[in-house]
Amino acid sequence: MEIISVDGWYLLLRWIHFLAGITWIGLLYYFNFVQGEWFKETDAPAKSAAIQKLVPRALWWFRWGAMFTFLAGALTLITKGMQVGWGIYESSWGIVILTGSVLGTLMFLNVWLIIWPKQQIVIASANQVADGGDPLPDVAECTAKAGLASRTNTLFSIPMLLSMGAASHYPLNVTVETNYTGLFWVLAIIIGLIEINAVIGKPGPMATVKGVITSGVVLTVILFGAIDLLV
Repeated sequence: MEIISVDGWYLLLRWIHFLAGITWIGLLYYFNFVQGEWFKETDAPAKSAAIQKLVPRALWWFRWGAMFTFLAGALTLITKGMQVGWGIYESSWGIVILTGSVLGTLMFLNVWLIIWPKQQIVIASANQVADGGDPLPDVAECTAKAGLASRTNTLFSIPMLLSMGAASHYPLNVTVETNYTGLFWVLAIIIGLIEINAVIGKPGPMATVKGVITSGVVLTVILFGAIDLLV
C-alpha cells in the first residue's frame, strides 16, 4: 500500500498539521475577535460565568491544537529534510517555510508558557470569587499578560499563514549570492523584538481588533519585503 511509506507518513503529518492548525488558529481568532470584545461589553456575572465554564473548554482545544500543530509541523520538516536532503532549506521553499515555522514556534511557546499559565490563574480567581472569596491579587496582571501574548500570536499568525502558502506558490530567485546570514539577522531582529514585547511590553496598536489586523498586515509586508530584498 502506497500509504504505508515515507510519502504516506508525510501526508499523515501534513493532514494532522492542517487539522490541528485550523482548530488552534480558529480559536485564536475567536478569543481575539469575538470573546475579548464581548467581555468588554458584557456584565460582570455573565463574564464570570464564561470564565468558569466556557473559557476552560475553549482553552483545552486551543492549547492542544497548538501542541499537535507544532509537533506535526516539526516532524514534517524533519521528514522533508531526511527525504530530499537538508539543502532543501536553502531553497526558496525552505527560506519561506522556515520563516513561517519560526513564527509558529513562537506562537506555540506563547500558548504554553504564557497564555495557558496566566489563564489558569484568571480561571482560579473567577472560581474563588464565585465561591464567595476574594479575587487573586495578581489576576489583573495575568489577564493583561495573557492578552498581550494572545494579541502577539494573532499578529504573528498573519505572516505565518502567508508563509505556509507562499512556500509552494511564490518562488524566490535564490542564487549562490543569496545573503543567508543577512536575511537571518534581519528576520531574527524584527521577530525577536516583537516577541520580547509580548513578554515584557505593552499592546500598543494591538489593543484593538483593527489595530492587531493592521499591524499583522504591516509585519507581513516588512518580512516579505526583507526576504525579497535579501534573496
